[in-house]
Amino acid sequence: MSEPLVQPTAPADGMPVPKSEVQDQQTHGGVHDPNLHHSPEAIKKEIRVYLIVFGALAALTALTVCACYGMRMPVNIAIGIALVIACTKGFLVAGFFMHLLSEKKLIYSVLGLTVFFFAVLLWGPWHHFVDMIGK
Repeated sequence: MSEPLVQPTAPADGMPVPKSEVQDQQTHGGVHDPNLHHSPEAIKKEIRVYLIVFGALAALTALTVCACYGMRMPVNIAIGIALVIACTKGFLVAGFFMHLLSEKKLIYSVLGLTVFFFAVLLWGPWHHFVDMIGK
């Protein structure tokens, strides 16, 4: 006699249980999947990426300090260079350490809106200053 198939109940952590092996392969394997077990090679590869990003962040920090104190340039150019470096560092932190490079469209939409509104906030004082010069 064959035993009837029983649908497993949901575990206590709230993760849905896949109905078949195919669904299991399709739904699992994301970056934040607690059921995904990485091989030692995959872990070493991830650690290498994090160390490279850490090195890039350290180098960009040194470049920011050098642009501020080491180079003799006008303040407005030094601030522009520092902002470009800060944006690059922000991208590295958000993209790799916060795993935003592997997230869905909603995350990118919210991030795009944030950049848009930040640009509007920067445009306001700039527009006011330029308007005062014209008077």
